[in-house]
Amino acid sequence: QVQLVESGGGLVQAGGSLRLSCAASGRTFSRSVMGWFRQAPGKEREFVAAISWSGGNTIYADSVKGRLTISRDNAKNTVYLQMNSLKPEDTAVYYCAAYLGSTYLTRYPYDYDYWGQGTQVTVSS
Repeated sequence: QVQLVESGGGLVQAGGSLRLSCAASGRTFSRSVMGWFRQAPGKEREFVAAISWSGGNTIYADSVKGRLTISRDNAKNTVYLQMNSLKPEDTAVYYCAAYLGSTYLTRYPYDYDYWGQGTQVTVSS
């Protein structure tokens, strides 16, 4: 079992920054691909970023490249999403997810085994 708990969301003005954290329980964290997804009201959940178990490989959605950065600290069982130059269209509930025992970076929600409860990010114009 893996439990994921997100934190760090909030209200920020356009152009501002936030850092989201996702704390994971379970010994399999360090051997998991971790991903961030988001879901805005009335829209489907969409991929944001993913990182390999070593942290050496990452992939991003085109809409966030150059503004959002995913990273992880396996010693702390935590994955981060640094969000800079935020835009109103980044407003959504952000979820972290774990793909256990995988070396394959994927942007598809159905590949992920465990999900957090989400944290709200609101960007005002």
